[in-house]
Amino acid sequence: MHALQDVHIRNTVALVAPQQIKADLPATKRIADVVVSRRAELVEILEGRDDRVFVIVGPCSIHNEKSALEYAEKLRTLAEEVSDRMMLVMRVYFEKPRTTVGWKGLINDPHLDDTFDIGEGMKIARSLLLNITSLGLATGTEMLEPITPQYIADLITQASIGARTTESPTHRQMASGLSVPVGFKNSTEGSLEVAINAMQASKAPHSFLGIDRDGKICVVNTTGNPWGHLILRGGRKGPNYDAKSLASASEQLGAAGMQPRFVVDCSHANSSKDFTKQSVAWNDVLHQRANGNKSIVGLMLESNLREGKQKLTADPGSLQYGVSITDGCIGWEETETLIRDGFKLLG
Repeated sequence: MHALQDVHIRNTVALVAPQQIKADLPATKRIADVVVSRRAELVEILEGRDDRVFVIVGPCSIHNEKSALEYAEKLRTLAEEVSDRMMLVMRVYFEKPRTTVGWKGLINDPHLDDTFDIGEGMKIARSLLLNITSLGLATGTEMLEPITPQYIADLITQASIGARTTESPTHRQMASGLSVPVGFKNSTEGSLEVAINAMQASKAPHSFLGIDRDGKICVVNTTGNPWGHLILRGGRKGPNYDAKSLASASEQLGAAGMQPRFVVDCSHANSSKDFTKQSVAWNDVLHQRANGNKSIVGLMLESNLREGKQKLTADPGSLQYGVSITDGCIGWEETETLIRDGFKLLG
């Protein structure tokens, strides 16, 4: 008898149900209150009722719990300092889409050694989110695998759909059911149409296959998510944070019947993939905002305790503390300077 399925499957490993992990690592009332209040603040900003700018700032990816918590402690202090004009959201990215192959993030490979202990990765991710949120911080992450939200989405303030997946029907449907504002990045080519289409699609109700809290396969029926927003991250032709590009973004959103409000990612193609140029985009965009462009409601920065990036080798123990193992990041000192200077500029 010929094998008709699982020809390329080595084996399968059962995951603990989301409800069990949540029972083991529960959100306290204090944490739930933080999440609810931070989500409400973000919605107010996106809808134009709160004049502040929100800033999603943090490591390109999380790979070390200790350094992530140290970063969170520093960010909490800074967030309180600038809260009158800025809402800081810690970037807590656990899943990394790869152009070809590479480390897929803490949830997928928490031990950094290709053992793919995803069950443990889920627990580490949830535990870290609990600790960060307990500080009073808002958190933002990219949603990549459609099953992941059942394990961690109750602790998230903002979710992003990446440039590679914004066109995916699966991710648009998933976004329609998330309880948080969802940012859609323009395509890697630079097209805004793909992201605007995704925003429209995610506002509508959908029915799709997923899992419930007990981990059972089910049909998920959603009501649609009204809080989709556009994230400009540049494209293959170059950055798209200049005044002309932002005016075009406002026009395209308006033509689609949407509020002309958006977020600018100062990394990726907007920095020509050079972390040292994030400050150029940051300063340009904030000056545009200070000069009256209220369509700019948010910015993104890739930042870590120490600047730069390092290569993941066969010996994870040799990694330099506080340095990214994915995209290069600015260091903490520059992060403080940029945010404090931005705070003054917005005054």
